[in-house]
Amino acid sequence: MRDLLARQVADHLETARAVEALLPSVEDVGRQLCQAFESGNRAYTFGNGGSAADAQHLVAELIGRYRRERRPLPAVALTVDPSVVTCIGNDYTFDEVFARQVTALAGPGDVVVGFTTSGRSVNVVKGLEAARTAGATTVLFAAGDGGEAVQYADLALLATSMTTARTQEMHLFLLHLVSEWVDAWAAGEVDEDGNYLAADVS
Repeated sequence: MRDLLARQVADHLETARAVEALLPSVEDVGRQLCQAFESGNRAYTFGNGGSAADAQHLVAELIGRYRRERRPLPAVALTVDPSVVTCIGNDYTFDEVFARQVTALAGPGDVVVGFTTSGRSVNVVKGLEAARTAGATTVLFAAGDGGEAVQYADLALLATSMTTARTQEMHLFLLHLVSEWVDAWAAGEVDEDGNYLAADVS
């Protein structure tokens, strides 16, 4: 059993090391969110299962805070209203559960973030497609080549491992890196070019 666990650790570390190559994309996502908030727009997030938890986690970091005292930022997780989710699932299909909400709520200037470990979750794909139709900027957290969802993503953060657990671990890490960027901006610690000005970057 210990050997099995050790292989899990090694797999995690290998996947985490690959995140460094994604830092330019992390910065792009951070900038896009900051531009949306600066303009009075919102972020909308969604996913299924553990990815729903990640979508809600990102919203919590934005509305609450990550590491700094700063103003709350407008964000909504489209997974948290059981009446809306079950209404759409019952009256239409579960495939439409995010797309219909996005169509109702999102517009130009907003950022819509979909989480899917496989890139093939139909409701996430449709949600991102609806966001693009609405004129919102789309962000995808996925893995590998991004699957079908990547065709509707303006920006993508793709973990290198196709193992669900490793992908979810990297999504959490990546959403924390994005939160660091946005948090610093909201606290006035980066300039208009995104140059980090704080002394403590640990």
